[in-house]
Amino acid sequence: MRIHVSFIDRVGITQEVLALLGARNLNLDAVEMVPPNVYIDAPTLSPLVLEELHDALLSVRGVEAVTVVDILPGQRRHLQLEALLAAMTDPVLALDSRGNVLLANPALIALYGREPAGAPVAELFADPDLLGALLEHGFHLPMREVVLNGQTLLLDATPITDAGALLTLYPPNRIGERLSALRHDHAEGFDALLGDSIPIRTLKARAQRVATLDAPLLIHGETGTGKELVARASHAISARHSAPFLALNCAALPESLAESELFGYAPGAFTGAQRGGKPGLMELANEGTVFLDEIGEMSPYLQAKLLRFLNDGSFRRVGGDREIKVNVRILSATHRDLEKMVAEGSFREDLFYRLNVLNLQVPPLRERGQDILMLARYFMQQACTQIQRPVCRLAPGTYPALLGNRWPGNVRQLQNVIFRAAAICESSLVDIGDLDIAGTSVARENDGEVGSLEEAVENFEKALLEKLYASYPSTRQLASRLQTSHTAIAHRLRKYGITSKS
Repeated sequence: MRIHVSFIDRVGITQEVLALLGARNLNLDAVEMVPPNVYIDAPTLSPLVLEELHDALLSVRGVEAVTVVDILPGQRRHLQLEALLAAMTDPVLALDSRGNVLLANPALIALYGREPAGAPVAELFADPDLLGALLEHGFHLPMREVVLNGQTLLLDATPITDAGALLTLYPPNRIGERLSALRHDHAEGFDALLGDSIPIRTLKARAQRVATLDAPLLIHGETGTGKELVARASHAISARHSAPFLALNCAALPESLAESELFGYAPGAFTGAQRGGKPGLMELANEGTVFLDEIGEMSPYLQAKLLRFLNDGSFRRVGGDREIKVNVRILSATHRDLEKMVAEGSFREDLFYRLNVLNLQVPPLRERGQDILMLARYFMQQACTQIQRPVCRLAPGTYPALLGNRWPGNVRQLQNVIFRAAAICESSLVDIGDLDIAGTSVARENDGEVGSLEEAVENFEKALLEKLYASYPSTRQLASRLQTSHTAIAHRLRKYGITSKS
């Protein structure tokens, strides 16, 4: 039975209360002093003895109440801590100030194979340097790689003031999940790919089919078309959507850094390497997806290493001799003609076929018709929000210039043009003079001859139709190219006197 005695604090009252219990030969499992309270766990206390003890305790000067409780506060806190640790899926253990294990959660015990309480931390991880490093840095260490019962894990140490530390162990892919979440733009699936043109609808329809297939996917497209966006969307609707999505730009790093980023490195692999080694994207993304952008820029050495990984899912870290096996889907992208590179000998043919199991072609912006205006309006709203100015809009006179521009930098270029226009335009209406694109030159060249904006727009529209009609020599073909109705095109051709012979 457990009782709670509350009292007015005075010198000696606790000893008087405990003396009453001792006089009755009660076995005490626990006594918790939290003045002005004392909590007592006495398993042999019977109701009959309690009735007599109740009166005796109340006769002590200063005792105010004696009540029966179901659990002592310390026991409650211990149960809550155990429940919290049991609910944690990651292995966790607490150390005292000397580096000995105080307690471990069920996940740690299951991984270690037995209860480690009382064992030195160095014994658990067979790492003689670990305790010294913990003590030297006050139990606060950068994330460090350790091996527990043959499994490689990342150790995160959190000091507990004057009491030791709490150590949490993570599989590498758990850190990958956090990195993926930090870098994610929160767009889900292909909803992030704005547009309703025929080329973009075709892309989405094909992508919906291939994205769910667990095989390598190669994404082709010009610079700035949104290849990474397509890759992220493909991951988001795949069976791996709850696992990490991590990306590496193969053109952004020299060979040595790209290799260590992708495959990690072993302890002491090179000068300046992290003491415990470091996992690469392949390990961090285990069960998920790795996106290799600009795959055509990958060095021949890395091509060979990637090919070996694609063959059996295994690799060795830089400077390591241990084979590591992971389950990762590879998505890759390029703006280069890989088949031509294969013919020239600058890209491995066997790797090309391993990467090109599935493929997608992202259309250039100039082929997406009215999507250009949809994206321009979206980027305008986004830019105004970003620079904290009142929302402005595009004047209709800008439409022909936006639709007729070649956009060599594609969606990325359009976004930059709109952002600059929103930043420099003083009016709430962005006009053609605010757009820094080559297509505005038509109006500028005729500035001394044109009497109105409408006339400049008509001149531009006529020049655009004359140029495209040679490649799309029917109203239906030209209407499809410009994403409008063939009757509207026929009307404009008659208006400007454009024929197939002109």
